[in-house]
Order: sequence, then structure tokens, then C-alpha cells
Amino acid sequence: MPTPTLLPCDGCGQLADSAHISRRLQRLAWATRFRPLHIQALLLSGIAPALDSDFLYAPDSLFRGEAGAILNAVQISTEGRPPEIALAEFQKLCLMLTHILECPLQDGVSVQQAVALLEKQLPSAITRIRRSLKPRRILLISAGLQPVEDKLRQSNLGCPILPPPPGAFLSTSTPEEKELQAFRTALMGSEHQTI
Repeated sequence: MPTPTLLPCDGCGQLADSAHISRRLQRLAWATRFRPLHIQALLLSGIAPALDSDFLYAPDSLFRGEAGAILNAVQISTEGRPPEIALAEFQKLCLMLTHILECPLQDGVSVQQAVALLEKQLPSAITRIRRSLKPRRILLISAGLQPVEDKLRQSNLGCPILPPPPGAFLSTSTPEEKELQAFRTALMGSEHQTI
């Protein structure tokens, strides 16, 4: 059986086969469906979750982990509701979630390799934010951004990056009330509806 051709993925920089690329394109399509016309606050995270069911924009998302923390923070209920209803509410708040690494890490990737991938993908993510997403502000929501936080803040994205350095909102899947309140205050400052 021939060895599959592996090429660097545009979304994460990892060597990828056709299944990896297809999965990335599927996730991109899901996210695009709920992209607001004008992004008031871009929620920026480090690495996309491994399971589609934990990916915020997946049609069968169970809203666990990062997705659950985000919807809890913006006070969108998911109890007994189809995912598309919760995502439509998220979209109406003019919020968008994106990751520097748009794909999950492959099995066997070490912490050092993950940091190297984040650093390698950062210029691409900065370009995407500047040229395509154009948010009014960026809220860092992942402790995983710490290795690239300084470079991100120095990149002149044309909008404020919150919280003040160093740090990130929602840095755990179960943030404390103080952290949730700081996150909500930052969102209210972005000139959209009160949460």
C-alpha cells in the first residue's frame, strides 16, 4: 500500500494527510456559518480542541471544555437546546472564537513541539486577524497563548488586546467568578449588548 503524501497544513503547520485537511476544512465551514458580519470581540485561543464534540462551532457540540467555559462566561444557556440556537445567540453578540492552531495537536506532539507550532503559526494568525477578521478588540482566553503572548501584543493588530499583560481570560475550563466577571466587563467595553 502506498504511503500517503503528507503536506504542511495551512491551519496548524503540522504535516497532514488528506483526512486532516478535510477535517480542518469542515471545522472552518462550521465556524464560518456563525461568523458575525462585524466582530466586536475576537476570542483568541491557542490550540483547537481534539474532539469535534468539544469544538464550539460543531453541529453536534456538547459544549464541554473551552466551548462550555465560553458559553457559560457569556451567559448563553445550552440546557435542552440545539447547538445552533446557542451559536446563533453567540453570533448575535458579535463574538467570534478562533485558534492560532486551527487543528488539534496530533498524537505524540510534545509541549516543546506545540510551542514551536504556535510560534510558527503566529504570523499567519496575525495576518488573518488583520486582513479578514478585523475585530474591534481581542480577548485572550487561553493559558496556552503564554509562549506567544508578547509577540502577539507587539504585532500592531490595530485593536486592543485584553486582559492587560500577562494573562488570559478563561484560562481553565472552570474559571472562578472573579475571572468570569473580568471577562464580562471586557466584553461590555467592546460596545455590544450587555451580557
